[in-house]
Amino acid sequence: MADSILSLNPSKTLHRTQLNNPISQSASISRTRITFKPNQFRIPAIRASMARKEGEQKPSFGDTLLNNARKNQVFDSITKSLSNCLSETNLHLTVPALKSKIRGKVRDIYDSGDYIVLVTTDRQSAFDRVLASIPFKGQVLNETSLWWFERTKHIVSNAVVSAPDKNVTIAKKCSVFPVEFVARGFVTGSTDTSLWTVYNKGNRNYCGNILSDGMVKNQKLPKNILTPTTKAADHDVPVTPDEIIEKGLMTKADYLEVSEKALSLFEYGQQVASEHGLILVDTKYEFGKANDGSILLIDEVHTPDSSRYWIANSYLERFQNGLEPENVDKEFLRLWFKSHCNPYEDEVLPEAPEDLVCELAWRYIFLYETITKSKFEVQSTEEAIHDRISRNVASALSSLK
Repeated sequence: MADSILSLNPSKTLHRTQLNNPISQSASISRTRITFKPNQFRIPAIRASMARKEGEQKPSFGDTLLNNARKNQVFDSITKSLSNCLSETNLHLTVPALKSKIRGKVRDIYDSGDYIVLVTTDRQSAFDRVLASIPFKGQVLNETSLWWFERTKHIVSNAVVSAPDKNVTIAKKCSVFPVEFVARGFVTGSTDTSLWTVYNKGNRNYCGNILSDGMVKNQKLPKNILTPTTKAADHDVPVTPDEIIEKGLMTKADYLEVSEKALSLFEYGQQVASEHGLILVDTKYEFGKANDGSILLIDEVHTPDSSRYWIANSYLERFQNGLEPENVDKEFLRLWFKSHCNPYEDEVLPEAPEDLVCELAWRYIFLYETITKSKFEVQSTEEAIHDRISRNVASALSSLK
């Protein structure tokens, strides 16, 4: 347990040089021959003024994350819920209208005939496997996505029909594209497909993006890029735009439309995050095609599960001093597992320390409240979670007939 003493981040990055400007060594990034129209959103620049000034008395956003009266309010609920996480659902056995179940890494997906029922569990995934269960995580992800779905309709339509429960979204059926669109604004990450991992191995052409020499970990890219992936067995495989089209994963027209929407969503997300003191570093999107041919945003949007968030006002100072950015996502849990095992190859993983599990639950709630400016509602434990979800889903499906 001593190894898991809480801090926002490990102390040092992997880069050895300190820069006065995080984009000073980066040249332009060129794409494949597929091009896009300019987007209409202006991304606020990360300026030195956003870093904490020497001698400033006001605590940083990162300090607030760790030492927060609100944290003390919810931490007791988090601790009490450690043994009451929603790790598995079987609604096909309790709701007659549901015909089948598909178990994803985080979501349990049910077919009701006309609609899809998505239950967001508390399972925590990384490295293409489940690492732990995090109290209230499923509720946070579902409510965060719903907030973003509602606010991104001006960019792309979505598949949401209703949300009958804090952990549930009922969605339209659509033909899902077998490609995840990963949008990135920084050279960072710790997984095998992350931009820093492949860049540090010497790869300068990643998913059709030509990367210049001389960049270091956590450096801001000259412009946002997409690094699409597709599924192969149980892991993600990076693909170029040309490969996506050549393999028939998407038509060129669909790829161009979806890519443009993905970049616009990312820029809008960065803009909103900046207004709330955060940096949206990278994220992933999934899309589908409705029966009428329209593109739909599906799954989740800008959640702490699908996205990496950093604290904006300390980023430059920490970057210039070779420190990892203060983060509000699951990266610190990823790094703990990487330092204690081989999460890709070990058959049995160590159990995640309780203090890290509770800290991650708090960070998810903190991010939800910071972005949405609304108070997270801790659900009553008087009724079993599975019983509550079954009752709410059955009622919702009955009203949709």
